[in-house]
Amino acid sequence: MVDIIGRLSEEVKGKSFTFVLVVGTTDVSLIPGITVAGASPELTMFTPAADAEFLMTGRCRSIDVVPITPDGIPTPALISRASLSLVKTNKLVVNAGSRVKPRIPHLDLGGEPGGDIRKWGVREEVGETILENAKSLGENLQDEEFLVVGESIPAGTTTAAATLEALGYRGVDVVSSSSPANPKDLKRRVVSEALKNGPVDSRKLIFKVTDPVILGIVGLVSGYPGKVLLAGGTQMTAVAALLKEWYPDRLKDITIGTTRWIVKDPTARIVDFVKEIGVRLSFADVDFSLSRHEGLRVYERGFVKEGVGAGGSMIMALSRGVSPSDIVNSVDDLYSKLTQI
Repeated sequence: MVDIIGRLSEEVKGKSFTFVLVVGTTDVSLIPGITVAGASPELTMFTPAADAEFLMTGRCRSIDVVPITPDGIPTPALISRASLSLVKTNKLVVNAGSRVKPRIPHLDLGGEPGGDIRKWGVREEVGETILENAKSLGENLQDEEFLVVGESIPAGTTTAAATLEALGYRGVDVVSSSSPANPKDLKRRVVSEALKNGPVDSRKLIFKVTDPVILGIVGLVSGYPGKVLLAGGTQMTAVAALLKEWYPDRLKDITIGTTRWIVKDPTARIVDFVKEIGVRLSFADVDFSLSRHEGLRVYERGFVKEGVGAGGSMIMALSRGVSPSDIVNSVDDLYSKLTQI
């Protein structure tokens, strides 16, 4: 069930693939202390757009600098861009519902930014639109042999936890965090309040507590007829759980592809959970402790861990014979260029 890259490598060897980044925001990221996916809660609204812009162009247009944590640690978009530069692939940005839209060509699912799930996350009619349009997109990507789907949404582990809890799982126990100090107590309070007095109808309850990115990825995978690598961390467990609930026939073609930092996170339990729901897990065993830059070495101390498809991007590079040291060097070189600007 849990694999470094062996079985997955054989499946994707020689196959073309498209990397799709699904972006969005919710007002959950404005809750103080809930996420470090931005230098401040207010700046988290710019993070997904800037991540998408950097992934595609190597520059951010929505803000002047690459998204960083409050401690100055750079976005995992560096890892994704550097890793994907080592292999041949198409890249596509999909907006599921962002407060700030990427200032690059992208596809829009007709969604809108999510709200604070303690009040309401995604309006029902908007959620259905996201699912329908994303499914149509997936159906029209069927010429590709393999699909790799990443995400960027600040506070996404909290909405993922709420989604899992709404499905009957202990979601807060499952999810990781972009901080070494996973704010589980805060997440638990937010999720508990979100579920309190929620709709009796199970589908409406999901819309109340989830986010547009989770819905966008679920819809995309439901329409895509081939194999999919869900390139993300514990947020992708919520995607997999919803697929099992709404589109169970798709689980056989799904693998969650993440980083070693997520798999080894002592505050989360992704390994146990994928076994529970019956989906495969693969991870990139790449060590950044020998990076030339402190901002990247701290990933080894539990900061950031995943995002923008970093784990899946490294997995795809590794599956094509790129060495872990070549990935680290590529990320280092990209980081060096940024610090010289």
